[in-house]
Amino acid sequence: MSMYKLGVIGDKDTVLAFKALGLSTFPVSSPDEGERALKSMARENYAVIFITEQIASQIKGAIDKFGDDILPSIILIPNNQGPLGIGMQNIRSSVEKAIGVDIFFESEGEEIEGR
Repeated sequence: MSMYKLGVIGDKDTVLAFKALGLSTFPVSSPDEGERALKSMARENYAVIFITEQIASQIKGAIDKFGDDILPSIILIPNNQGPLGIGMQNIRSSVEKAIGVDIFFESEGEEIEGR
């Protein structure tokens, strides 16, 4: 039975916090390093890979190659400087694709009434 792992790719300051939680951390400072880390993690049984939005925006092509795969699940997170909104947009698109309706917002920045 193989064990799955959790890991984080991003800038050094952001991934450091995840190391304290026991996740594998991959500090990167360039898109090439980010792509190499992602490919390596995918080969090494990482079930969930968190990637900072800033790095993800630079390696979108590499991330898209895993779009139809069940594993690894790639989750975009903000770095310590704040969100870019890419991660939330990906979640929103996935939910809308799955159920056919946008349950988060009717229009950008406007919540559905009653929520």
